[in-house]
Amino acid sequence: MKRSLQGLILCFCLCICGCTDDLQNAGQVVLDDDDAIVVCADTFDLSSDLRECANIISDPDSFLIGEIENKYGTMRAEVLTQLACPEGFSYPDNAEIDSICLHFYYRSWTGDGKSPLAIDVYQIDVRELNLNSDTLHYTTDVALEDYCSLTDSTHLVQHQRIILAGAHRDSVYSSTTQTYVPAISFRLSDDFCKRFFAKRSYTTQADFNKFFKGLYICTNFGSATVLNLTDINMGVYYHFSYPKAGTGKDTVVADMKAFYANAEINTINRFEYLNKSAVLNQLRAEADSVNFVIAPAGVYTSLCLPMRKMDSIIQYRINEKWYPTILKRPYVNLAEVRVDVLNGNSSSTPEGWTLPATQMLLIKDNRIASFFANKELPSDTVAILSSLQLGTDSLGLSQLYYSFDISTLLTNQLRHQTTEDTLRMTLVPVSIETTTANGTSVVVAVKQSQTISATKIRSAQDARSPMTLKVVYSGFQSGRYQE
Repeated sequence: MKRSLQGLILCFCLCICGCTDDLQNAGQVVLDDDDAIVVCADTFDLSSDLRECANIISDPDSFLIGEIENKYGTMRAEVLTQLACPEGFSYPDNAEIDSICLHFYYRSWTGDGKSPLAIDVYQIDVRELNLNSDTLHYTTDVALEDYCSLTDSTHLVQHQRIILAGAHRDSVYSSTTQTYVPAISFRLSDDFCKRFFAKRSYTTQADFNKFFKGLYICTNFGSATVLNLTDINMGVYYHFSYPKAGTGKDTVVADMKAFYANAEINTINRFEYLNKSAVLNQLRAEADSVNFVIAPAGVYTSLCLPMRKMDSIIQYRINEKWYPTILKRPYVNLAEVRVDVLNGNSSSTPEGWTLPATQMLLIKDNRIASFFANKELPSDTVAILSSLQLGTDSLGLSQLYYSFDISTLLTNQLRHQTTEDTLRMTLVPVSIETTTANGTSVVVAVKQSQTISATKIRSAQDARSPMTLKVVYSGFQSGRYQE
């Protein structure tokens, strides 16, 4: 029995010694004879250029109004809006009108708060803003003549109102924010008051829209300020009387009914760059060192990824030589596009009025239109979102930048090979809506930015610090190579 046990131990030790080499190569034993694990890293140069953005879908959360002129061109912002009617409301039979006033509220502005700005208002009279968000999208470059004739009879301002954005002469206390919100109020013409007050009751919004198509709000003086309006409403001020019991006298009551520009009706924030082509040519002259992303509906920057040069990712390298052997299931482990921002400090100069965009989307160029029209969300294979970040450069100095992880996008591209030499992607400034789910912030909506921003970025061709894409990738090599 003792000898049998000694023999068993000896046999087990011999087996272990004989299997040492196999254990060291156990990972490769399970692979096909023609397969090998490949892990490599490469660096690729990128290129960038400017592209003109003709328009964006108008879906405003607030309203820009005014005009601003600086290095990035002259941008004019105007508003076309319906007003929500109080359905089922009717004025008392003996009511008489006193006045109709417009009220604008704003929390911020871009430009010079001490520069005068004159606001003007016309009535929309040509046709209604019949916007069905499921089938039709208004763009920010709508033809004004399609909606307004701009005749004297449609001009609604009785006395021109010139304001200074930074003066805060009028303000309204907000119980929500517990702050005073700057306000602008002015009276509309007496002729308009009579026409508008002729309708004494309101049945449906559609019926009201036929009677009153809406307002066109613009400016006719000033080129240094754009207001960011948070609310627009029109107040109809009237009075009526009723007999006071037991006195034989009438009691006079003053009242007001408000008509709001809210989410229930259609609005367009119209943007116009008066000299966009000339400005674009000037900016392109600087393309060797800097590029620009200007919102809203201004200039974007496109980045070109050299997909044809990335053929090396689906080849196999041994001893610094490339072999035409395709990687099965190639996977990009790491690929980051970093975009350095070269402006960021506000100043009193016209160029310093506009700051970089807070949120930037890097999206496939051929998917921009459908992405925003269909209200899609960021995805790793089409559109990658980045917030403006603060870091340091190679000298340890503060540096603003955007960072985009495109590893999944490249993996998808390499696994679905096309004949394109480059993949063109565009930087688009956006605004986002988020919600909290399980303690994590989740993006639920992405729209092209309708607030003013100008982002000056380092060109991919900048000789001092060219933009490169470092890629770490892996896969299974299929096929044999010959030295």
